[in-house]
Amino acid sequence: MNLGSPDSPSVKDVKKYLREFLMDEKVIDIPSFPRNLLVKGIIVPFRSPKSAHAYQSIWTDEGSPLMVNTSRLQEALQAICPEPVEVCMRYGNPHPSVAFDRLQQQVDRLEEVILVPLYPHYAMSSYETAVEYAREVHLKKRYPFKLTVLPPYYIDPHYINALSNSIRPFLSQPFDKLVFSYHGVPERHILKSDCTGEHCLKVADCCHVASKAHRVCYRHQTLETTRNVAEMLELKADQYEQTFQSRLGQDKWLTPYTAARLKELPGEGVKHLLIACPAFVSDCLETLEEIAMAGKEIFLAAGGESYTVIPCLNDHPDWVSTVNKLIEPYR
Repeated sequence: MNLGSPDSPSVKDVKKYLREFLMDEKVIDIPSFPRNLLVKGIIVPFRSPKSAHAYQSIWTDEGSPLMVNTSRLQEALQAICPEPVEVCMRYGNPHPSVAFDRLQQQVDRLEEVILVPLYPHYAMSSYETAVEYAREVHLKKRYPFKLTVLPPYYIDPHYINALSNSIRPFLSQPFDKLVFSYHGVPERHILKSDCTGEHCLKVADCCHVASKAHRVCYRHQTLETTRNVAEMLELKADQYEQTFQSRLGQDKWLTPYTAARLKELPGEGVKHLLIACPAFVSDCLETLEEIAMAGKEIFLAAGGESYTVIPCLNDHPDWVSTVNKLIEPYR
């Protein structure tokens, strides 16, 4: 299960997609009435043409990159997985019910479906909303099979190995720094997810102080992914840093902001930059347009000399193998 994509890069389809995405109470977590006014009255009308242009800049002959990359992962996994594999999206198509129906058609008296959210880290606006949506569909349509959900795998050794192996070839070229850019979330999401109510963003160095809150803390989990990958790649402390991208609105989001750091780094002597986006396992609008295009423009305009974006895992052989290994305990 992945995030989803508009059916086409037309303004009409982008409007439809943005309405569904932004009306999700786990994405814009304010009461329904003001959310309706904000999303349908302000954000969607004004943002849709700009977003449509962004989608048009990355759209391929095969369609949406996120859809294409997810389908390629499905095909590669199916080649080594004895169980049938289907794809669904949190927003847009294919709907979870489509995947569930197809699996029922392929397996007589289907007993269990393993849901693999394509989000390595727990966040209420990604992993949580996707899982809850799939469970709602499963319950509402009264499917007879059991739905089992794969937990976040942000420090699973197989995932860390696959991510490290996808990055390693790029380290052979001259570079001053590797930036790990993760999708950002508002700080209030971190506070809301804190099951203890007294740890996240309240305790000094909270992400490095043991707590039950870490089980669902996005910030902690991204930092752990970065730390583990950096160790596997034997990076020195001054060779990498972590940032957060895709800020929306004026509220405070997790910092440092990717765009701000891309503007500042050349002035700090970083002329040759590598950038990876570990929160995404499939290249999409946020990696191909926001980072590869807009990010490059910011960095070079600020005095940077070379800017290399490392592709997401997509259908990398080690990632395909990792997904197969992640579901092995449930077979």
